[in-house]
Amino acid sequence: MQGRILLVDDEKVFTANMSRLLETRDYEVMVADSGDQAIQILKNHNFDVIVLDLKMPGMDGIATLKEIKKLGLFTQTLILTGHGSIDTAKAALQLGAYDYLTKPCEIDELEEKIQGAWKRKEESESSDTKEKIKRVTRSPGSVFQVFPNGKKKQ
Repeated sequence: MQGRILLVDDEKVFTANMSRLLETRDYEVMVADSGDQAIQILKNHNFDVIVLDLKMPGMDGIATLKEIKKLGLFTQTLILTGHGSIDTAKAALQLGAYDYLTKPCEIDELEEKIQGAWKRKEESESSDTKEKIKRVTRSPGSVFQVFPNGKKKQ
């Protein structure tokens, strides 16, 4: 298996087609058709990469990205956008998204971006693990005092 991907897009035909294409390339894919549904899924499942549409009814992609960041996950987010919202995609990068693609996108281009995001996720996890090892050798209890997103436990 290549990795676990969460596709978040309200366009059901798009997610059905992309899911099939990614699954043929040995990815495990789950789909959410709204930002709210994505957040609920992320509370119960781990993913390597989230492919997130910006324009959705209800919670849009920017609001969803903000909520994802609050969860403190190592998952990397790849933004999908229509041609008219490149500025919004760039704003998403400032919020911590890995990169963005414009719709429609080719599967090879999407897979290349997914691989880059997955590599960044693994680097973040490795860095976090090394930091925890350093802390535990200095003070064993310190590892249990901080969440992955850097916030201290209450």
